[in-house]
Amino acid sequence: MRIEPRPALRVASPGTITTPRIDAENETRSVTLPPWVVILYNDDVNSMDHVVASLLKSIPTLKAQQAVLIMYEAHNHGRALVVTCPLELAELYRDRLQTFGLTASIEQG
Repeated sequence: MRIEPRPALRVASPGTITTPRIDAENETRSVTLPPWVVILYNDDVNSMDHVVASLLKSIPTLKAQQAVLIMYEAHNHGRALVVTCPLELAELYRDRLQTFGLTASIEQG
């Protein structure tokens, strides 16, 4: 077995200043993802208590008072905005609400 020698590292001499070359290809850009909204729809099947409990279990950032207001909004107007967030979270929250028997969807906000 033969071991090949490593090539010597090149180190800049003291006092040498190197500046990175910036190419258009190397530039990074931050992109803001478009927001998505989770919509809860009114139904005549689930009780108000069930809807509030399901909201609280499905969306960890909601407080009890917010969940009650969302439930009443859906009850009185047919639909309510639950939360605005990135797509992946919106899909997760919608799916969680649906597992509790609620009707929910997501829309680009």
